[in-house]
Amino acid sequence: MSTSHRWTAGDGTTRTRREQAGRYALLPLRIFLGVTFVYAGLDKLTDSSFLRDSGPGSIGDLMRNVRDTSAVPWLVDLGLRNPEGFGYALAFGEVAVGLGTLVGLLARLAALGGALISLSLWLTVSWQTEPYYYGNDLVYLMAWLPLVLAGASVLSLDAAVFARRRRRP
Repeated sequence: MSTSHRWTAGDGTTRTRREQAGRYALLPLRIFLGVTFVYAGLDKLTDSSFLRDSGPGSIGDLMRNVRDTSAVPWLVDLGLRNPEGFGYALAFGEVAVGLGTLVGLLARLAALGGALISLSLWLTVSWQTEPYYYGNDLVYLMAWLPLVLAGASVLSLDAAVFARRRRRP
């Protein structure tokens, strides 16, 4: 390989273009999931219909409608004990997961939170979707898994903290 394909990175290591591209490979996914989850959470928090026990577009009616077709009806029943509280928890959870993913703070934990939210939505709200690949919650679950495994290695607070720790004597 010619020397034009190699360079020295800021941390003193020599990398090829392919290696450098590999380090940034999950960044588009991180941005997409982060923005999507922040948007989803804010959308719920600002929708006067969603955070209600009943009525058109409410979390309560949604949960009652999916209860009998859910793979885990006990989880729906748990949310039905306090639909408004569950709706707020879901919305704030989505915002926290999205922000953590975007800034790369505790990125693996944020991704795990996103995966768990997506898993619970898949097993409840979109479980009855046929064929299964029409349901987007399963796709989101699968999209979170690489971030659970790899975290946020570039352009993240986690990477900055790691680099700072590494520089200490």
